[in-house]
Amino acid sequence: MPEGTVDSLVSTITGILSPHGAGASYTPGDFSVHFFMQLAVILLACRLVGWAGQRMLGQPQVVGEMIAGVVLGPSLLGLFFPDFQLALFPKETRNVLYAGAQLGVGLYMFMVGLTLRLDHFQAKARSAGAVSAAGIVAPFVLAALVTPSLLSVDGLFAPGIGQGSATLFMGACIALTAFPMLARIINERGLADSSLGTLSLTAGAFDDAASWCVLAVVLATFGGGAGLAILAIGGATLYVGFMLLWGRRLLAPLGRTVEAQGSMSTNVLALTMLLFCLSAFVMDAIGIHAIFGGFILGACMPRGAFVDELKRKVEPLAVVLLLPMFFTYSGLNTRLDMVNSASLLLVALGILAASVLAKFGACWAAARLAGEDNRTALGIGALMNSRGLMELIIINIGLQKGIIGPSLFSMLVLMAIVTTMMAGPLFELVYGAKARADGELAALKAG
Repeated sequence: MPEGTVDSLVSTITGILSPHGAGASYTPGDFSVHFFMQLAVILLACRLVGWAGQRMLGQPQVVGEMIAGVVLGPSLLGLFFPDFQLALFPKETRNVLYAGAQLGVGLYMFMVGLTLRLDHFQAKARSAGAVSAAGIVAPFVLAALVTPSLLSVDGLFAPGIGQGSATLFMGACIALTAFPMLARIINERGLADSSLGTLSLTAGAFDDAASWCVLAVVLATFGGGAGLAILAIGGATLYVGFMLLWGRRLLAPLGRTVEAQGSMSTNVLALTMLLFCLSAFVMDAIGIHAIFGGFILGACMPRGAFVDELKRKVEPLAVVLLLPMFFTYSGLNTRLDMVNSASLLLVALGILAASVLAKFGACWAAARLAGEDNRTALGIGALMNSRGLMELIIINIGLQKGIIGPSLFSMLVLMAIVTTMMAGPLFELVYGAKARADGELAALKAG
């Protein structure tokens, strides 16, 4: 398409999206126009970048969507078409997009909870415990060493934040392993039934749980006072305890109903979505985060036909339509141009190197000490270094709650994308390729 045609099209759309009327204020109709145009652009960008990532780099669709979010933000679209980017995603409409993003990521975490394999926690708990402990302790030790230096750089953390809270937050970010991404890589690489796959999944689940617990403490104590901290920690403990002790029993009739009917009726689906909304509300209201509610409820839902039917009805909409809004909202907050000096670039590279060293190195060493051969230990380290969506969730919460500034947020987005993109290829390099040549693993799935 000729450059003049592109400029004309951009100008036309920009004019349509600009508010009209007295005072140029946004009316309900303006919000509606923006919302549907935003969704259309988001879906197009996620599909195109996801397809390109799969074809050219061998990356999962979700990695492409992470990158697409940054592409639509001020770092790329805003760089080449600033007026169009500002008209498409004006500040006045961000709250609408934020609500949709929270619904998308909340439903996604609900789906993750539904597919949580409790047997992974039992099969290799002892050996995975060593890998998990190393993958938690080393990042927090490293965070304690580097956080004082990060606090000395203006704009990385919020003014007045204590060293303890900053250290805990950085430790959680570095220690995190993206359990859903890890599961997807393991399935794609034919490792689901292998000892290495089971060990990595179990250790990853432990690390995720620990990181979320630390984040909950940071959220509860950061600037809220003792009353809010008690409400958040105490409320979350009571809710999780209730769900684990009685939730599965109370929710079991939903599973029996689906089994008896052979399908999920609209009434059962409506009740399930009602419970999801209430669970998300409870966690949000006590000062933690809605995604905790979705995940906890999903983990306690009945298994079998209920999960199969619910995933068939809900997961495509959540993953294809709603979750990309979260990646875009993250991208709109990512300002790579804020890493605009040699010193800040050095900090960003340092955070990336420290994150890889702490996670990959510590998990490799722990696996070796647990008796695994060097190639298997390297494979475990590569898989445990993936952070993906879970990292974006944590740093978005940190930005929203005023724990970190836009510069550190952008650095951590880069760290999340790079460590996620390197996980699959690095695993193939240190373990997968030779294992396939030796016939230990099946060939990679196409596409």
